[in-house]
Amino acid sequence: MEAILTRVQKPARYVGGEWGSVMKDKKNVDLRFAFCFPDTYEVAMSHLGSRILYGLLNDQKGIWCERVCAPWIDMEAEMRAAGIPLYGLESGDPLTDFDIIAFTLQYELSFSNILNMLDLGGIPVLAKERTDLRHIVACGGPCAYNPEPLADFVDLFMIGDGEEIMLEFTDLYRKAKREGWSKQDFLIAAAQIEGIYVPSLYEVTYQADGTIAAVTAKDGAPEKVTKRIVQDMDKAFYPETFVVPFMETVHDRAVEEVLRGCIRGCRFCQAGFLYRPFREKSPETIVRQCRSLCDTTGYQELSLSSLSTSDHSQLEETLNELLPYLDENRINITLPSLRVDNFSKELMDRIQGVRKSSLTFAPEAGTQRLRDVINKNVSEEELMRTAGIAFSGGFATVKLYFMMGLPTETMEDVEGIVHLAEKLIDLYYNTPERSKGKTIQISISCATFVPKPFTPFEFEPQVSREELLARQEHLLSCIQPRHRKKIKVSWHTYEISLLEAVLARGDRRLAPVIERAWQLGSKFDSWSECFHYEIWEQAMADCGVSASFYANRTRAYDEIFPWDHLDYLVEKSFFVRENQTAHASETTPHCRAKCAGCGVNRRIGRACF
Repeated sequence: MEAILTRVQKPARYVGGEWGSVMKDKKNVDLRFAFCFPDTYEVAMSHLGSRILYGLLNDQKGIWCERVCAPWIDMEAEMRAAGIPLYGLESGDPLTDFDIIAFTLQYELSFSNILNMLDLGGIPVLAKERTDLRHIVACGGPCAYNPEPLADFVDLFMIGDGEEIMLEFTDLYRKAKREGWSKQDFLIAAAQIEGIYVPSLYEVTYQADGTIAAVTAKDGAPEKVTKRIVQDMDKAFYPETFVVPFMETVHDRAVEEVLRGCIRGCRFCQAGFLYRPFREKSPETIVRQCRSLCDTTGYQELSLSSLSTSDHSQLEETLNELLPYLDENRINITLPSLRVDNFSKELMDRIQGVRKSSLTFAPEAGTQRLRDVINKNVSEEELMRTAGIAFSGGFATVKLYFMMGLPTETMEDVEGIVHLAEKLIDLYYNTPERSKGKTIQISISCATFVPKPFTPFEFEPQVSREELLARQEHLLSCIQPRHRKKIKVSWHTYEISLLEAVLARGDRRLAPVIERAWQLGSKFDSWSECFHYEIWEQAMADCGVSASFYANRTRAYDEIFPWDHLDYLVEKSFFVRENQTAHASETTPHCRAKCAGCGVNRRIGRACF
């Protein structure tokens, strides 16, 4: 191992032993849990959900949770050549020594890495080939919203908040292990835990046109699997410390989750619907947890994290309590996910310690009409007001995030992206308090719209490659020559978004495609230097699958979707209404302004705003 580490990039990824990592005596452990992240170490160590569940599991007597990350290409080659299996970072023991092998699903393009990690660890990739109770492969996370493409490989999925379901799952497994249950007996019992989906207990039949005819439960499994939610964020487990990596990671800071859910209802945003209902932590809890994390890790930067941090109803009170401690200890604070429509000079003044590197906005669409279609509920006036405040405060670099290919988008909407950037340039030079001697730089990032399940746009097609290229070319042609040095445009390749759309709305017929793509060499598809769409084209051709069937087809409101037997508490009838409202270019107020009737709060017996 020592010889190998001298030949690979970033050897600190593979050694373990960091400050805050948990070591336990194996003699006192009856359940070994491998928490696997299907991406590199520095991405894994930046993921908050993994840190929460790592702390939760290791807080239990008799359970030892270890971290397992996907080795980069060079390290994998060395490991395979030397016969070294994939291992846990804490003990160095191979994956075969673990009872439960659990993956967090953060991005569809990591699916092939799951198969690669299992194989590298000496675990059969197909669930039917793992016949013993040991080596249960489980998955959770946001991409478990539609687990069907992974149904052939995964024994069970955890739907919803992990803190709520994890201990019931591990308690049942420990009982099954003590009493010598079979794997099938365990899976049948696990399916009775609310929020656990066992795909082998469901049969799927198809219509002649390729759409789903029915999904039928068997062996006593529930007809619908309902997600679990943490009702009280103040009482939910949160770690007092984090593992502190030896190397820089993507988000190299202490992170405090201040709320879960979102009130906004942007129609393209899957997370905003998956994580409903909206739940806040109290200022007292936030401050206590922030102090603990900073004291125990030594981080000099703290992030208050959520889908929309500035929507916390007591953000000002929280900052009033927290900032004296941060100032005293010279800790920088960042507030990601700030909204344009509630950004104020007072808020900016409170976080003056933030480095003025860049200001980030996500208008998503270039015209007000299209912003109404997607229910962004942000006006150009609000954007200009906020930018003016920021320019007066010293900011000179602006990042703008947009999507191309949104439902009903026209070339006029594409032109609006450039017009918005040019208005910001004019505003900057007309702001008297701006930083003198600085030239404004605007970065426009245009992602390709990917229709996702559990959103009002789950019925919509993705644009074709030809349509997207025409819009991209038109966007570049609209930039005036005098602004070309001030405006930089970037976008992902279309094929990456196409594959994401295929996997996001796919069914079980994609499992052989994923396996074939992996056999052909697919791995780290979310990394541009490793992504080869021709591999996936070959895999789909070999398996008789059409990408356009999943990505580019409009779906009827009454079609049975691959994920319809999973219940994320938001009613499908609500998504239908919102889709119709979108095509009328009308907006829906956010949850605090008026309840839109999505059904979540009624389902859990809680009052809406």
